[in-house]
Amino acid sequence: MSEFVEKAKKIVKRLVFFVIVIGLSVLSFFYFGTYSKGERVGTVMKLSEKGMIFKTHEGQLNIEAFGAVRSQNFVSQTFEFSVESKHPEVVEKLQQAMSEGRRVNLKYIERYWLVPWRGDTKHFVRSVDILPATN
Repeated sequence: MSEFVEKAKKIVKRLVFFVIVIGLSVLSFFYFGTYSKGERVGTVMKLSEKGMIFKTHEGQLNIEAFGAVRSQNFVSQTFEFSVESKHPEVVEKLQQAMSEGRRVNLKYIERYWLVPWRGDTKHFVRSVDILPATN
C-alpha cells in the first residue's frame, strides 16, 4: 500500500510542477509578448502623468484623414497611447512636439494585456520622430 502512495505522490508532484511551468510560460508570453507593431502620424493633443501608486504617461494623438466622409474634407480621429517609464526620452520628445505644435511619427507596439504599472492602454510608444514643419 505504501508503494502505491509513494507513486501517487510522485505523480501528483510532477503534475503540479508541470501545471506551474505551463502557467508561468503562458503568463510570461502574455506579459512580455507583442501583439502588433505599427506607426501613427499626427499631432500630440495631450500628454499627462497619471496614477496614484504607479505613475504612467498617457497621451492622445490627433490623426487627420482626408476624404473619409464626403461632406467634410477632414475627419479627426484620436489614438490613445502610453509611454513606459523606461523611455523618458520619448516623453521629452512628445512634450517638445506638443509645445511646438509639430506633427510626429510614433512607433509603437501593442501588448496583449493591460497591467496597472505599465499604462492605461495596450499601445506603448517606443520612439518618436518629430516631422519637419510644412508651409
